[in-house]
Amino acid sequence: MAPLSRAPSNEPAVGELLTLNDESAGSQVVIAPERGALVTSFKVLGRELLYLDRATLNDAGKNVRGGIPVLFPAPGKLEADTWHAAGQSGQMKQHGFARNLPWTVREDATGAAAVTLLLDSNADTHAQYPWAFQAQLRFALEGRSLRIVARVRNESQTTLPFALGYHPYFLASDKRQLRIDTRATRAFDNVAKQTLPFKGFDLDLAEVDLHLLDHGSSASALHFADGSYVSLTGSPEFTHWVVWTLSGKDFVCLEPWTAPGNALNTGERLFELLPGHEQECSLQIAWHSR
Repeated sequence: MAPLSRAPSNEPAVGELLTLNDESAGSQVVIAPERGALVTSFKVLGRELLYLDRATLNDAGKNVRGGIPVLFPAPGKLEADTWHAAGQSGQMKQHGFARNLPWTVREDATGAAAVTLLLDSNADTHAQYPWAFQAQLRFALEGRSLRIVARVRNESQTTLPFALGYHPYFLASDKRQLRIDTRATRAFDNVAKQTLPFKGFDLDLAEVDLHLLDHGSSASALHFADGSYVSLTGSPEFTHWVVWTLSGKDFVCLEPWTAPGNALNTGERLFELLPGHEQECSLQIAWHSR
């Protein structure tokens, strides 16, 4: 099987699907460029690591619940869905627009199991965010790990404010047996809307939405009952981590962000990219057997 293959989906809303294969490692990644550069599947030795609600994937009017959504230029929810930054203002829905827009494909010339997707600013982005930019995502399957390298280039004449995040939905049928690595002592509970001492995760609650305020690392891991685990290793910019799940749904989201929610308003840990400059961030997601 070729390291990169392209094929149309059976669903019009999904469009083309890209498949990365590493036969030597028994790993495979599927990406839907037209659904926000969404990784829809990550399998290792036949084991699916990601949850996906296909009904939301196949409906262009819905946010996809599952896979690995890309959060740009504003992870989290803005206050009243409104932002004020760098002398500009506008409105934007939760997690930004990148996950809802089609990305274009640039194939990798090296013959590796890799592909680069591009999002250029356009009328849809300018209606929410007036800056000119190009965002790139390079996905590379290397053994049992998926490496995502994001590059954002400021093509405006003024400073570009933004943040970046990922929202991976990890498949988890028995959440009581899961363990998540963190050194956090404080968390903002986005359900109760208050900051609390962090004493561990109760993933059996109706909803868990915890922002780890002092996670203290750009890495974490999700450990399963069979001794296997998924590690997430981000570049140093990924300082804000979120854990989210819902009762009755077989997923746990372990989300690395470069800034907390509402950063376009507060400025906290926000990138401020000079004209003509580029910012790069990376994330590696790997599966480890017991």
